[in-house]
Amino acid sequence: MPAPTRRLMIFRALAGGAAAAIASATAWVRPAEASEDTEETAGPILAKTSSIPVGGGRIIKGTWVVTQPKKGTFRAFSAKCTHQGCPVSTIRGGTINCPCHGSKFRIADGSVARGPAKRPLARKKIRVSKGVIRLS
Repeated sequence: MPAPTRRLMIFRALAGGAAAAIASATAWVRPAEASEDTEETAGPILAKTSSIPVGGGRIIKGTWVVTQPKKGTFRAFSAKCTHQGCPVSTIRGGTINCPCHGSKFRIADGSVARGPAKRPLARKKIRVSKGVIRLS
């Protein structure tokens, strides 16, 4: 059998690349029923609603802050202070508090209540269902 020509080798490479691209693209298509919010597709559980005090909150694994500024209203924020990145450490008196330089953030919206931080805590999307708070 004669050696393949340069043209044939280029054609095979392009055809193989196109096939791989098509296979890759179709791997990401999900059926419509998979896009519904089920426990399998929902984000990780942060806390039970019963564990978040009204007018306060909890720091979850040093990464997230979940608050309940008024009964039945839940918010989630990054636990990283926007001043210099220190982890916040307490939630008291309606604020989320950073121990490093004294910044305080409001539990209702993460906005700055007292500096030196100038930007609010990063807000995280959550879903509350059946007494469980999950990241979205």
